[in-house]
Amino acid sequence: MTGREHGASRRPHLTVNNKLMGTGRFASPPRDTPDYRRGYLCGMIRGDGHLGSYTYPRPGRVRSDVHRFRLALVDLEALRRSRAYLMDAGVATTEFVFQAASGERKRVSGIRASSLPAVTAARDIVVWPVSPSDDWARGFLAGLFDAEGSYSCRILRIANTDPAIIREICSCLRRFGFRFVVESTDRANGLKYVRLLGGLREHLRFFHGVDPVITRKRSIEGVAIKGTARLGIVSIERLGVDLPMFDITTSTGDFIADGVVSHNCFARKTHTYLDLDAGQDFNSRVVVKVNAAELLRKELAARSWRSEHIAMGTNVDCYQRAEGRYRLMRGILEALRDAANPFSILTKGSLILRDLDLLQQAAEVTDVGTNVSVGFVDRELWRSVEPGTPSPQKRLEVCRTLNDAGIRCGVLMAPILPFLTDSPSQLAAGVKAIAEAGATHVAPIVLHLRPGAREWFTAWLAENHPELVPRFERLYRRGSYAPKAYQEEVTGRVHDLAIRFGVGRAGPKDTRRISSGSAQRRPSNTAPRLEDAPEQIALL
Repeated sequence: MTGREHGASRRPHLTVNNKLMGTGRFASPPRDTPDYRRGYLCGMIRGDGHLGSYTYPRPGRVRSDVHRFRLALVDLEALRRSRAYLMDAGVATTEFVFQAASGERKRVSGIRASSLPAVTAARDIVVWPVSPSDDWARGFLAGLFDAEGSYSCRILRIANTDPAIIREICSCLRRFGFRFVVESTDRANGLKYVRLLGGLREHLRFFHGVDPVITRKRSIEGVAIKGTARLGIVSIERLGVDLPMFDITTSTGDFIADGVVSHNCFARKTHTYLDLDAGQDFNSRVVVKVNAAELLRKELAARSWRSEHIAMGTNVDCYQRAEGRYRLMRGILEALRDAANPFSILTKGSLILRDLDLLQQAAEVTDVGTNVSVGFVDRELWRSVEPGTPSPQKRLEVCRTLNDAGIRCGVLMAPILPFLTDSPSQLAAGVKAIAEAGATHVAPIVLHLRPGAREWFTAWLAENHPELVPRFERLYRRGSYAPKAYQEEVTGRVHDLAIRFGVGRAGPKDTRRISSGSAQRRPSNTAPRLEDAPEQIALL
């Protein structure tokens, strides 16, 4: 980590006074072998599935034989992995709604099969192997953790009532050198917990080494990193190469290399202007203009400048992770404040609150507007499609804080994902949360897929929602945008919901006035509202 060591442009850098802390080397992921898949299914079905064959006597008629296999889960990630693995094993299943969502209860989806061959094949899968391989053991731990495991309050454990399953969990953990304890409960069913020891380092080794698929169970947000080794910097030398670093100083709780990863940002294509690709390079290489504040002051002081409105965050987020290190926005905001130049900011992060003092100072002398991007409030979908960003709830807290501080803040409800977040209930949940956050306005924007973003999103969709790929292809067959009729239908619903829930009714609590001295420098025309130009932005 290099940086300027002296002067106003000083940056964070490595010194011999630093101490090293970390979780150690990441474990190698398991191989996707038939044994791993069979082990995963064994753990999943034994942990949360139902297998049975029944004979029903029918008076005066032939007796009926009924065969049933069923697996029902809240988390679609594990359900879809199980269904794919079962298909590879020759077990075809159908998907159904096991329990509809109601009140605080979440929707539970399920898969099932009712033919004798399918149930027989599923029953064969859960037979304990005589000599399980390492791949089978890794898969078994992953499947059982997805079915019966939990990770909260820095405790990783798997629960079960079957002594045979408890023995197999212990055997598999010993095989890979994990330390654990078995904890009994007072319950009549004999429930026991197998709890992993060793803290975050061992928890991460478990997650990486066996690869359970349910994202929410793998979150390490808020967990402190503690190092057992006393490691210090004794000397520094330049390697002459760029290596990815993990940023753990932000509030998002995710580990992302080299700054932020805006997975479906329409700006992906712009990376190709720098001879970089729109895929991995966009994910891992951030271009930083370290003299941005100095250049801005020069432009604002030019006689040709007419104090036009400046919109920031309309191509890429100006408060992405790299800003946490370079702190360029403070210099930029100071320049805009000193010139009383109107501006607006669109962000998906929470780092903007660091500069709340400068935003308030600027609002005293010019027109300042802010917007946060929140396309939906479903946390499970957020973890899948927007990793590396603050949660929707965190972004709405940013909106509330800004408005409470007298800084106008609205919400770009963007992007609205067809077939994923456009249902009446999902739109209502989103607009209701936006209203409760005190947003001054809401601007709905349906997903559009420009080159670069289209390729990434199609690949993500094929992996996570393959059944929707044909529908997306039909909807976007004519280009980057959904049909105008569809867009108008969705945006119309959002506008109706905004009226229903009273978006903008509260407004900022501290409306700031422009001083008479600075008012002469303001442009006669006010800045365009972002909601009046929905084609401007489509960030994920």
